[in-house]
Amino acid sequence: MTHEEKALSYYKSDYHCSQAVLAAYAEELGLTEGQALRISHCFNCGMRMGEMCGACSGALMVIGMKYGQYDKSDADSDNRANDKAFTFLREFQKENGSYLCRELLGKGERVCSKMVVSAIRILEKIE
Repeated sequence: MTHEEKALSYYKSDYHCSQAVLAAYAEELGLTEGQALRISHCFNCGMRMGEMCGACSGALMVIGMKYGQYDKSDADSDNRANDKAFTFLREFQKENGSYLCRELLGKGERVCSKMVVSAIRILEKIE
């Protein structure tokens, strides 16, 4: 099953957009499904405040898990993670007009499932 198929399966099973994106990558990130779902739980609906889209938050968690800095002396990982994050956000905004939940919600029915798919597709392109 592809990341997109996994994410849509989670989303259609009533998990939040942030959960769907992170959980789609859980196994390869060394997370259990439960860990991924719990970590990303409170990031839906723009962190419950209409801020950054939960699908973007889930994608940034994936980027952080794959590329994030954990050794302060490793400036390369810091730069790599930041570059991937900025690229992701630029591409998401270009494709969807915004990365803010409150601005995306007015874009019609099923917008969240579309944002989940968009986030996964952009992640796949920038990896």
